[in-house]
Amino acid sequence: MMNAIGLMALLASALMFCTIQESTLQDGTTNLPETEIVTPEENYAEYCASCHGADARAFADRKTWVHGSDKASIHRVIVEGLVNDGMPAFEVTFTEEEVEALSQYIVDAKLYVDQYAFVESFDDSQVFTYGAHQYRLEMVTDQVDIPWGMARASNGDHYYTDRSGALRMLDDQGTVVDISGLPEIKAIGQGGLMDVLLAKDYETTKRIYFTYSKPNPANADEVTTAVHTGIVTDGEITQGEDIWIAKPYYPTRYHFGSRMIWDNDGYLYVSIGDRGKRDVNPQDLSLHPGKIHRMHADGSIPEDNPFVGQSGVVSSIYSYGHRNPQGLAYDAQRNIIYENEHGPRGGDEINIIRPEVNYGWPVISYGINYSGTTFTELTEAPGMEQPIHYWVPAIGVCGLAYVSSDLYPDWQGHLLSGSLKYEYLNLNRVGSDANDEERLFPKVGRLRSVIQGSDGYIYIGVEDPGRIYRIVPV
Repeated sequence: MMNAIGLMALLASALMFCTIQESTLQDGTTNLPETEIVTPEENYAEYCASCHGADARAFADRKTWVHGSDKASIHRVIVEGLVNDGMPAFEVTFTEEEVEALSQYIVDAKLYVDQYAFVESFDDSQVFTYGAHQYRLEMVTDQVDIPWGMARASNGDHYYTDRSGALRMLDDQGTVVDISGLPEIKAIGQGGLMDVLLAKDYETTKRIYFTYSKPNPANADEVTTAVHTGIVTDGEITQGEDIWIAKPYYPTRYHFGSRMIWDNDGYLYVSIGDRGKRDVNPQDLSLHPGKIHRMHADGSIPEDNPFVGQSGVVSSIYSYGHRNPQGLAYDAQRNIIYENEHGPRGGDEINIIRPEVNYGWPVISYGINYSGTTFTELTEAPGMEQPIHYWVPAIGVCGLAYVSSDLYPDWQGHLLSGSLKYEYLNLNRVGSDANDEERLFPKVGRLRSVIQGSDGYIYIGVEDPGRIYRIVPV
C-alpha cells in the first residue's frame, strides 16, 4: 500500500476550520443538482478548497494524519464523513468513480510532497501598491504554527496564541517568551487555545484574558469554550481563573467561535459558535452557543443586558442566530461592533452587532451545505437581521480588524478580514457600498488573525507555514 494521506485525515485534521451540521444528511434534503463525472481537481476545488485551501499539495504538506493514510481509508471517510469533526459524508454528492478519483488525487498530492518537500513560500521582500500607497510585509516571528489570536500592549509586549495550546509573548527586543501556568486545554479539531485580549489597565496590572476549549470535568470527551484570566508574572500566569464557561459541553470538535473585544465602557464581548448543533443552539436563548455574549471584566453580567431577568434565558446573551463568529472588531469613535462569521458553502458574513438582534442562522442564509444540499430556501425573514456584506462563494473568513490608524489613510475607517480559503487579506470599505472590497497581499498564506496594534500597525497571523507579519507602509 502506498504511503499516502487520506482526505478524511486532511479534512478532520487540526487545520480544519469549516464544517457542516452533523444532521445535514439526515435532514430530508433531496435537492442535489444532477451532475456528471468531473475531474478530481474540479471536485477538490468545489467541495474541499473552501475549508482547506486551494492547493492540495500545500494541504498535504503536514506531519500528522488522524484517521489513516491508505487509499481505502480515504475512500471510507469521503463516503461516510466524521460526525464529531464536522466532516460531511459525500456519498450522496459523488459517484463511486468520483470518490475513487478524488482519493487518488489526494494520494498523489501527498506523494508529491514526500518526494519534493513542497512548501508554497511567500516572498516577503515584495512591495505591494494599493491606491496611492505602497506596503511591504515585515516578519515579526515564525515561532508559531496556527496563530489564532494576537494582542499588543503599548509597551511593546506582543502576545499571541498557538491553537495547539501555547501562549507566547514577543517583547520589543524580539525575544519570544513561552507563558506557563495555563489551564488544561483540549486542542482537538478546531478547538484549542484561541483568542487573547489584554485588560484595559494591562500596563499596570499585567492582566490578560484568553479563550480556550475546556474539557468537561465529568466527561473528558466533551468540551466547551471558556474565558480565562490571570496576571502575567515573570512569564507565568498567576491568579488564573475561568470567569465564564459556555454551556453545555459537547463531543463535537468544531464551531467554538471565539473572539473577544472591549467597548468604550469596559464591557467584554465574547463570540461563541453553534458547536455544530445548527438546529438547536443558535435560536435557543436558554443555551450559550451560537451567540455573542456581553459581560463585565470579572465575568459578571451587566444589569442592562437585553435578556436580563427573563426566565429560562441566558443573561449574558447580547445577540443570537450566529453560526461560527470568527471575528470581532470595534469602532471606538462611533461605538459600533462589527462581526464576521463562517457560512457553510457560501454565506460568509459581516454584521453590525446590536443588542437583542437575531442574525438568522440557520433560518436564513446565503449558503448551502458542503455536500451540495440546501437546508433553507430563505435568505431573509421578518425579525432577522441582514448582513452588511456576504460572500458567495465563501472565502473562509477569519479574524477582523477596524482600521483607525493614520498609517493607512486609504484603509482608515474600513474593515480588514482574513481569508483562509484564498489566502489573502480582504479590505471591505464600509459606510459607502458594502460590496466595495479589495484583495490585499495575495497568497500570503491561510490568514487566521488580524489586529491593529497599540502602535498603529496592522498585524496579520498566517498558517502553512506559521508567520506573524507587520504591514509597513513604504
